[in-house]
Amino acid sequence: MNVLVTGGAGYIGSVLVPALLKEGHEVTVVDSFIFNQASLLDAVHDKHLHVVRGDVRDEGLMRAVLPGKDFVLPLACLVGDPLCKARPIDARTVNLDAIKTLINIRNKENKILFPTTNSGYGVGQEGIFCTEHTPLRPISLYGRLKVEAEKILLEAGDVITLRLATVFGMSPRMRLDLLVNDFTYRAVTDRSIVLFESHFKRNYIHIRDVASVFIHSINNFDGMKNEPYNVGLSRANLSKKELCLQIKKHIPGFTIIESNVGEDPDKRNYIVSNEKIERTGFTPRYSLDDGIEELIKGYSIIKKNAFGNV
Repeated sequence: MNVLVTGGAGYIGSVLVPALLKEGHEVTVVDSFIFNQASLLDAVHDKHLHVVRGDVRDEGLMRAVLPGKDFVLPLACLVGDPLCKARPIDARTVNLDAIKTLINIRNKENKILFPTTNSGYGVGQEGIFCTEHTPLRPISLYGRLKVEAEKILLEAGDVITLRLATVFGMSPRMRLDLLVNDFTYRAVTDRSIVLFESHFKRNYIHIRDVASVFIHSINNFDGMKNEPYNVGLSRANLSKKELCLQIKKHIPGFTIIESNVGEDPDKRNYIVSNEKIERTGFTPRYSLDDGIEELIKGYSIIKKNAFGNV
């Protein structure tokens, strides 16, 4: 297949693009490289990789790269609420307006695989799993923009949307502001953490399984199209405290302190069912423990001040 990946040098793209190349696909990456990342250097030897430095908000550029592409994977995004709050205009124009433009200018052969977020569920009901039929109630600017973009895409058709759980694991364009990555870093470097509202729950998924679900969606597009899918580890609907206790199994000296004073600015709290994507034949390969072990090794190499998303 001929695949266009916008934001292909980002956290997910830097793992996904090599995986697509390994599958034999022709891959074009459009990225603005705003973090000065060099995360695709190990892939530039591949003659099937084409890199375009540019902005997805440039309609002329997008019109030029869309023809002949079987699949478009619009990963270009300002990810996470802190970054969206800091740059609200960029967040809207990249995360939503560029998607609207993509729909308007795409060619008939351009099928779309869109990564959205299960944070659109906002605050769920205790003990009740969020399915793809659960009403979306995003509580952050990032979540609202993603939910609106998903709605527009599903109405347009020839689309699969993937509601990703909180992603974890090492990437050539690393992010340490994601929960598992962040908490493991604190365990490795600080040996302690203070938790606010430690009962808040989330679902998680390894970054290499995210790459795999895109490939799975390409291979099974006709049977999956025009539907949203939750993508996460069904065994990893965990509270923040439960996540820390899992990390502590690998780093016994990790001290977990629960504070009754103060609030977590991130109010997301939900558990998620991934049964729908599993019924299509997709099974995650990497456990939470796999990711924690990988992160511990990675943190012997990198330092936090070099990685982030703000």
